[in-house]
Amino acid sequence: MLDQASNNELPAIPAKRYFTIGEVSDLCGVKPHVLRYWEQEFASLNPVKRRGNRRYYQRHDVLMIRQIRSLLYDQGFTIGGARQRLEGTQGKAEASLSSQVVRQVRMELEEVLQLLKR
Repeated sequence: MLDQASNNELPAIPAKRYFTIGEVSDLCGVKPHVLRYWEQEFASLNPVKRRGNRRYYQRHDVLMIRQIRSLLYDQGFTIGGARQRLEGTQGKAEASLSSQVVRQVRMELEEVLQLLKR
């Protein structure tokens, strides 16, 4: 079941500029209605909205959602506690996001290396 996957088991984020809510749902192991709810609870989560109010998430949004997911599901924070952690210690959140970016880039480079070896 994808909802129970830890951040280490989540799929690599493709090299795209924008992601639909369905793609983000798959990438983060969170259902679309949960993503919409989190947008209301976390001011820093603000995807671009285009025609028909369709949401388009960027890479930094996906990383933020993974961070929120980790705080709520893996570390046991409440919504309020996770919000306070993200807003109150922005430096820590940014450092965590940076480490996620590095981990993501490394995974993508390893995939490229495997393709080149074939």
